[in-house]
Amino acid sequence: MTTYTHGHHETVLVSHRWRTAANSAAYLLPHLRPGQALLDVGCGPGTITAELADAVAPGRLTALELTDDALDLSRAEIAARGTANVEFRTGDVHALDVPDGSFDVVHAHQVLQHLADPVAALREMRRVCRPGGVVAARDGDYAAFTWYPLIPALDEWLALYRTVARHNGGEPDAGRRMHAWARAAGFTEVTATASVWCYAAPEERAWWGGMWADRVVQSALARKAVSLGLATTDDLRRMAGGWREWAAADDGWFIVPHGEIICRA
Repeated sequence: MTTYTHGHHETVLVSHRWRTAANSAAYLLPHLRPGQALLDVGCGPGTITAELADAVAPGRLTALELTDDALDLSRAEIAARGTANVEFRTGDVHALDVPDGSFDVVHAHQVLQHLADPVAALREMRRVCRPGGVVAARDGDYAAFTWYPLIPALDEWLALYRTVARHNGGEPDAGRRMHAWARAAGFTEVTATASVWCYAAPEERAWWGGMWADRVVQSALARKAVSLGLATTDDLRRMAGGWREWAAADDGWFIVPHGEIICRA
């Protein structure tokens, strides 16, 4: 695992808790059945996890995170919902302490972009998936982010994020590489698709733009950028101002494209 570029500041979690199975794993839902065993790699704050658990109940979902602190976020969400068919495990997806063929479905959302070796991770996900089962992953592609109006401070923000993410060992433009990574991992039956998050309505712009305005000055991304000498606090404030300018634009529009893969083990 590389350094997680976003970190777990509340400015990050507010966006991660927005995620649902419908808006973040729709490509996977047709493949889920009651009674399946599902491994959710990098479960984060657990909002997608809980809904995937509902989809496979009474089957068991195993929620995986690298550390107990990160896993506690998912534990809290699952407990609040009263979801009964989830168990929790810490581990590194590059080397899982799990027997071969333990799961019917192995899923990872916005994980591969942060990994030191995404191909090795996919091989490991395949190993713990039963023959004929499904390995599914979805990741954004930062270089393909598109917005209007064209605000120079957002160009600065995007260049900074991609630089920091690569310094941390990840690949921020993961979406376009998903199909290639799956094939390199040995999968021969791969369905590659794409989907987007789009923010254009006033309340969507206020939420997305406000969240990033806060995140760019408060999260682990901000601390890392300053520590590496890639940006000053004034630079970060200027980027935050760009996000607020975008959010206030009546014709504001922003899309986040994702690559998706369904692989047969």
